[in-house]
Amino acid sequence: MSDKTMTEDDVVRRLRSGMTIGIGGWGSRRKPMSLVRAILRSDLKDLTIVSYGGPDVGLLCAAGKVKKVIFGFVSLDSIALDPHFRAVRQAGAVEVAEYDEGMLQWGLYAAGIRMPFLPTRAGLGSDVMTVNPDMRTVSDPYGDEIFAAMPALNLDAALVHMNRADRHGNAQFLGPDLYFDDLFCMAAEDAYVSCEEIVPTKDLTADAHPSTLRIARLLVSGVVEAPNGAHFTSCVPNYERDESFQREYAAAARDPQQWKAFVGEYLSGSEADYQRAVAMRDSQAVSA
Repeated sequence: MSDKTMTEDDVVRRLRSGMTIGIGGWGSRRKPMSLVRAILRSDLKDLTIVSYGGPDVGLLCAAGKVKKVIFGFVSLDSIALDPHFRAVRQAGAVEVAEYDEGMLQWGLYAAGIRMPFLPTRAGLGSDVMTVNPDMRTVSDPYGDEIFAAMPALNLDAALVHMNRADRHGNAQFLGPDLYFDDLFCMAAEDAYVSCEEIVPTKDLTADAHPSTLRIARLLVSGVVEAPNGAHFTSCVPNYERDESFQREYAAAARDPQQWKAFVGEYLSGSEADYQRAVAMRDSQAVSA
């Protein structure tokens, strides 16, 4: 079995401008933020992002990396809306396709099983069909019912963050929910997994049920060991969401000068620089 370990920058070197990239996690929970920050440092642009969105979408929009967002929501969970996404959407600065959460799941699944679409009742009778005028309906060939035809969400690449993985690409979640990360990987030509820790394969099931191994190595093109890599989103049970940092992020987004200072302090250097800045912030907070 091949060794698929790489760095965040190695992953970004495999991406191209104009790609459709799916980002796993849910709101501000277990997002592959170290990979998102690597994209921020790159010259990638004109990306189509597919996400149950959180600060991943907000940061990429703020940096001008995004052409289109395909989403079920873009929320910071304890803060209702990501302020950067709200700003670009209100300004009409990015294209959007907003689907019911179940429709987004169904579109990823359709891509994963190589179907052009899948029928669903979700979205019927709602404005989903209005705000997505390209949506079509299909009739049941065995009856009279009409369904929405959810198109496949084919991804060029998927980025997900898991609690543990081995060097071959088998990846494991230890928190309460997988958040459809397996479907993002299935829907993608190439899937890249960041994780809190790379461990020997035998250790993945030494203290956890095999059912937590939901991403198989056959789906994965690269594995990045990224301790604290989901910060400032949560990665339970390793750590909860950094609520204080999230509030600082949201507050800075409301003022151009504050945002410039935020970027200078946290986002202008390497991932190691980011982690050092966060650690220093935490240390100062304890001292205070």
